[in-house]
Amino acid sequence: MVRYLQSLRRLRRKRLAQQHTADQRVAVIGLGRFGSSLANELMHRGWDVLGIDTDTRLVQKYSDGLTHSAVADCTDPEVLRQLGVHEFTSAVVGIGTDIEASILVSSNLLEAEVPNIWAKAISRQHGQILERLGVHHVVLPEHEMGERVAHLVTGRMLDFIEFDDDYALVKTVAPDIVTGVPLGQSQVRSRYGVTVVGIKRPGEDFTYATADTVVQKGDVIVVTGKTHAVETFADLG
Repeated sequence: MVRYLQSLRRLRRKRLAQQHTADQRVAVIGLGRFGSSLANELMHRGWDVLGIDTDTRLVQKYSDGLTHSAVADCTDPEVLRQLGVHEFTSAVVGIGTDIEASILVSSNLLEAEVPNIWAKAISRQHGQILERLGVHHVVLPEHEMGERVAHLVTGRMLDFIEFDDDYALVKTVAPDIVTGVPLGQSQVRSRYGVTVVGIKRPGEDFTYATADTVVQKGDVIVVTGKTHAVETFADLG
């Protein structure tokens, strides 16, 4: 019985390891600036990355840093099958300038029933087409980065992240109106429609904020709420 249980445990560990490995495989199709940067970051995080591009020069440039690489045209569904992409749990379409190729590759991945498909779009119209196809995640990197930087340039924010449902997370220097008293007494949520979730004092690490936290002048705080509300709050000064 002991030997049986030991064998069973080893089998379970092996299956979990195999499952973990399978879940950490991703195909990145298109090795331009976006695709290659993403592929390299995924490699740093311990993922197995298959990099694919029609440009031999790009594949040769990045092949040493990737788990696998291939020169191939994924607008052909048979090519995807031969590369085994249909067995991956995640795929990223990093093709931007060739919208037709982007749409065809995304369609092929959907037909192959890849569970998680991410695709880069170069315009809102391109993104809308990909969404209508059924792509699970559409990314507009240039637009999103431009919008983010605009918020930083025009306000007192140190960082800004906006979510799809008009909800934002902002890092900013604490306005004077919330300093010197516990957050629970400052009534930030009821007066301004935002919630302070984190605080950082010079020379210290970020910590969670509570109703008893007293914000001091010069503290950096992390605030969440509706986009307009956090923008207004960060501009209070």
